[in-house]
Amino acid sequence: MAITSHTRRAASSRAGMRSTLLGVAVNFVLAAVKGIAGVVGSSYALIADAIESASDILTSLVVLGGLTLAGKPADENHPYGHGKFEPLAAAIVGLTLVGAAIIIAVESLQEIGTAHEPPKMFTLPVLVIVVLIKELLSRHVGRVGSELDSTAVQADAWHHRSDALTSAAAFVGISIALVGGPGYESADDFAALIAAAIIAINAVFIMRRALAELMDTAPDPSIAARVREIAQGVQGVLGTHKCNVRKVGFDFYVDLDVLCDPNATIRHGHEVAHDVGEALHAALPFVSKVLVHIEPADDFGRRCREG
Repeated sequence: MAITSHTRRAASSRAGMRSTLLGVAVNFVLAAVKGIAGVVGSSYALIADAIESASDILTSLVVLGGLTLAGKPADENHPYGHGKFEPLAAAIVGLTLVGAAIIIAVESLQEIGTAHEPPKMFTLPVLVIVVLIKELLSRHVGRVGSELDSTAVQADAWHHRSDALTSAAAFVGISIALVGGPGYESADDFAALIAAAIIAINAVFIMRRALAELMDTAPDPSIAARVREIAQGVQGVLGTHKCNVRKVGFDFYVDLDVLCDPNATIRHGHEVAHDVGEALHAALPFVSKVLVHIEPADDFGRRCREG
């Protein structure tokens, strides 16, 4: 069972790394294109967008490192594996996004009070192409993250989407500056401010989920409900009591109290616990470890009536 779990974890890690590497390659090209277009086209919103894409490269590399470490098997010093590296990488992504938002906001405020040339028309088609590419990339990476239930990969997808949103905001700002003419040059800079706010909001969303996983917050209640349902279908199980589930990287760990015949032998209880574990592993491949505690059914009923 441990070998199967490690194989699945390694496969998940590889799938996540492939999508992350694709993001690194795309962001490298887009950061260069947007940076050059922003400088030549006199658009700080586009330059801010290039900064966001450059930060995407850094955070994708952080995600890549987190996925690599999370895919390692358990060892003597880490009996529960290295899965926490995965949400830790997501938290670092969130912090990086906060830093990018602050840098963009500060520079935007400085540019608003400074006279400068209006942006050039050619920056608009550049942004249209960027938005399309980044939205497609975000959907692809997000789909991979959902399939793997990976907080880090989903955070990377949100980072790509925030880049698409900042590009869209830049498009609006540049369009206003061009249509409005003299006196509307700062619309481009206000667009960069809006982009910074969008990035910051995404950062909070990403960090909340990552920190929740690091703190062992209970996952979706439907998982525990499914665990109970499977356990109660095992022969010899008369019911269930406590059921705690926690997520560690790509794996889920289950602690479950099972009610059995109070007159059964210890061997029978051991067999029931083993059968419950096997049933859960077979039905829920993402469950890595199952700890089953056997309780006598009549003792549980008595305690419920007294409590």
